[in-house]
Amino acid sequence: MRIDILTVLPELLESPLNHSIVKRAREKGLVEINVLNLREFTRDKYKTVDDYSFGGGAGMVMMIEPVYKAIERLKGERDYDEIIYTSPDGERLTQKTANALSLKNNIIILAGHYKGIDQRIRDHLITREISIGDYVLSGGEIPAAVITDAIVRLIPGAMSDEQSALSDSFQDDLLAPPVYTRPADFMGWKVPDILLSGHTADIENWRHEQSLERTAKLRPDLINKLPLENDSK
Repeated sequence: MRIDILTVLPELLESPLNHSIVKRAREKGLVEINVLNLREFTRDKYKTVDDYSFGGGAGMVMMIEPVYKAIERLKGERDYDEIIYTSPDGERLTQKTANALSLKNNIIILAGHYKGIDQRIRDHLITREISIGDYVLSGGEIPAAVITDAIVRLIPGAMSDEQSALSDSFQDDLLAPPVYTRPADFMGWKVPDILLSGHTADIENWRHEQSLERTAKLRPDLINKLPLENDSK
């Protein structure tokens, strides 16, 4: 898999993409991640990537030409499954979205900045817009790192225990159950007896019940999306 990230601030992506699971996946050759500085695709000596908005208004706008040149150069080298723009008004990033994107071969992620990007980029070049939440950040670099991390950890071989990803929160529209480790008794705070019983089936039933309870309490909106037990009967 290959992920190319277009940004005006490549330094912001250095740490998130060079540690933990993403780093190991890159070292194993499971994913190739390239960060391209949009300033390298400008024509003027000041490497300008933004300009004032037509019609006036506060804030600067990312110019179309550097983005177009960068995307066209990449597309001239290979085909891309998705060209994603990180935008607060895009579709909400979900686990299902990450699952689907992890099956792609080549992805471009454009990290937005300033007041936004020239609308013509969105109209003619972008295939998908993704938001990581209903709030505004200083730029799209952090969302680009979040999207990349969510995708890469799902690539087979990226995690030492691949089953771990399958039991993450949201994989089945439920929050993950509580987890515990040693010691079993710390200052009188004890691990639930069921987890020490050794009865695998009982433990799995307990975990599912805990997932349902936690989801109903913390994210009732997810519970409302679950199919009724009788739906399949």
